[in-house]
Order: sequence, then structure tokens, then C-alpha cells
Amino acid sequence: MKTIVCYGDSNTWGADPSGVGRIPIEQRWTGVLARELGANFRVVEEGLNGRTTNLDDIIEVQRNGLTHLRPTLESQAPIDLLTIMLGTNDLKDRFHRNAGDIAQSAAILCDTARHLPVGPEGGSPLVLMMAPPVAGAMGDLESIFTGAIEKSKRFSSEYTAWAKRYALPFLDTSQIIVSSPRDGIHIDPPDHAKLGIAVAAKIRELIGN
Repeated sequence: MKTIVCYGDSNTWGADPSGVGRIPIEQRWTGVLARELGANFRVVEEGLNGRTTNLDDIIEVQRNGLTHLRPTLESQAPIDLLTIMLGTNDLKDRFHRNAGDIAQSAAILCDTARHLPVGPEGGSPLVLMMAPPVAGAMGDLESIFTGAIEKSKRFSSEYTAWAKRYALPFLDTSQIIVSSPRDGIHIDPPDHAKLGIAVAAKIRELIGN
């Protein structure tokens, strides 16, 4: 059995765009992924609301993706493939980051992960870098994410460039899904389904059945 770990933020955790609770596991993209891959795979969901690529948040504490990375992966080892989809929370105005800095940080995180001895027989896992979808109108979240929409529109080109620079397998989710119009940040169940199917296809391409 091959182990797939999905490392991300609230869109991997499955936050409901309505602002209430969590989308059921069978509707989350990780649940769809597990169903698509079948019994020969173990899919581990490692999503955390507010998680950044490598930033300490003074308001939502303990959300640094780099700090959490090694202990999280060691707890799930051995890992055949790791997906990393982070960067949306780095758009928060308090971090003052541009799209290029966010994409580079995501690539560095992926590169760090693939050099950890958490793969089969103490080797390295394969790491799939995933660009988050473009943000939309955010309503009540607008003041927190000032300027996020325009920055996120550059995710596709910036993540693509940094994935190439680090020679990382890459999936641009903005070509597959859109953020929910209900809050502009999270994704609705139909898009979870699309994403789960697309990630399953990419994983099969990378490591087979």
C-alpha cells in the first residue's frame, strides 16, 4: 500500500465556505482522492486552518507550515508522495507579501520536504507542488486580505516558474477549480470533487497504480 500525505491549509482541512463547520470527508478533495486511487493507497489528510508556507502569525499562532513540516511527516512515514498546497494565507495583508515571494516560499517548503528521510526505506518522498486557486470577493474577510485577489492572479505564473526552477512536479489548481463566491477563499464541494479527481490522475502519472 502506498501512502499519500496531503499537506495544506483550510482547503485541505475542508472548511465550508458558508463559514459553518467542515465539508464531509466523502466530499472533501482528499476523500475524493482516496476513492479515486482505491485500496492500494492510504491518503492522509494533513490540513490546518490558517497554515502559512513559512510564516509565524501573531494572531493565528502555531500555523507555520515549515515549522510543522518535519514532525508531521515523520509521524506519517513512510510516505510515497506528498502534496503541498499552501500560499492562500500568506496573502493576508499583515504579512505584506507579493505573489513571487509566496510562490518561492512554497517551492522552498516542497524542496525541504523532498530531502527529509520520510520516504520508503528511509529515502525521500516524491513531492507534488500545488498552486492554490485564485481568490475571489471576500466580503467580511476583505480587510484581512486587502489586495489578495490581484496577488493571487499571479499565482499561476509564479508557482509555475518556481516549480520549474526547483524541478518539482506541479499542478496548477486555478486551471481546475475556482474559489467559492460565498467567501472568496474556500472551495465548494463540486470543486473539491474536480480537484480530487485531478490530483488522483496526477499521482497515477507520477507513481502509477
